[in-house]
Amino acid sequence: MHAQLTVTPARLPEILLTTAVVRPVFLWGAPGIGKSSLVRDFAASLGLDCVSLLGTQLAPEDLIGVPQIVEGRSRFCPPEQIARDEPYCLFLDELNAAAPDVQKAFYSLILDRRIGSYELPPGSVVIGAGNRATDQALARPMASALVNRLVHVHLRAAPGDWLAWAAGNGIHPWVIEYLTQRPDHLWSPPPKTEEPFSTPRSWHMLSDLLHSAGDPADDETVALLAYATLTPAHAGAFRAYLKVARHAFDLEAILKGDARWPAEPADRDLLYFLAETFRARLVKDLPADKRHASAAVRQFAFRAKSLLVELAEISLEMAQLVIADDEAGNPRLPSWFLVEAARDLPRLVAARA
Repeated sequence: MHAQLTVTPARLPEILLTTAVVRPVFLWGAPGIGKSSLVRDFAASLGLDCVSLLGTQLAPEDLIGVPQIVEGRSRFCPPEQIARDEPYCLFLDELNAAAPDVQKAFYSLILDRRIGSYELPPGSVVIGAGNRATDQALARPMASALVNRLVHVHLRAAPGDWLAWAAGNGIHPWVIEYLTQRPDHLWSPPPKTEEPFSTPRSWHMLSDLLHSAGDPADDETVALLAYATLTPAHAGAFRAYLKVARHAFDLEAILKGDARWPAEPADRDLLYFLAETFRARLVKDLPADKRHASAAVRQFAFRAKSLLVELAEISLEMAQLVIADDEAGNPRLPSWFLVEAARDLPRLVAARA
């Protein structure tokens, strides 16, 4: 399903408080961005137990129950975990990955809040969740009858929300410090091949592994754990970041002129990390329109062009990485800065010579 609008994890409770208390909600989102934990937290905020049913592990009778003969008539008895007397949150996880006959079994529960003769207690909420077909995850098409019975909310990963949560939930300092500098590495699209990829869940996993390994973990151990949980490019950058942190290389110091780009062949991974971080800093701090640039930003842009020259003297490849287009062929950096860089670099090179 295509998302016209998306919400962040921080705003989701407010949205659910408006929607889920009156209508069943379906929460769309990529794998690993925290859909399940957010629903459980929302239920807890309402003082409700959260009963989770995993769509991929259900058969229709797991919902409808089995028939019993009562006074010569059959009556279906829903499972005990569903047929409760007190209000609760019914969480239908991976609903759109369930088999079609299981999805059909949910119809009356979602629309009429009942299964057979059992009706959900007043005050109960029903929330479903699932991945999108574009996420390379198991997702079956939803019948239009089911789609039309749900309020659809699309969740996106938000680095600021996750870092605020991480600070109070024991996430390893290395992970927090790295993602503070590279928030764009919190999430990556699921790959078409079978390999790890970066999500809030996988960063949480890496944090647990680093805590288990103990401090200080050696470089090879860090590399093994990072490549076992993250997108390969992010794992390599995380490993390089730790070398930066451990060897006092700092982009801020380079920007201020207190340090230089690392130039030794053994520092290539450090240089790659710093070049990527430099690019991310330019993307963040340079406005799309030069007319909106303050005097301080213009000074920063001039300094950035000088640093590009210094970087190119060490590695032309790394300098090209800073100004390269994204995967879709679109410029990452503002066009005015690229034009100025192309115009001014010869003059800066001559000045250095």
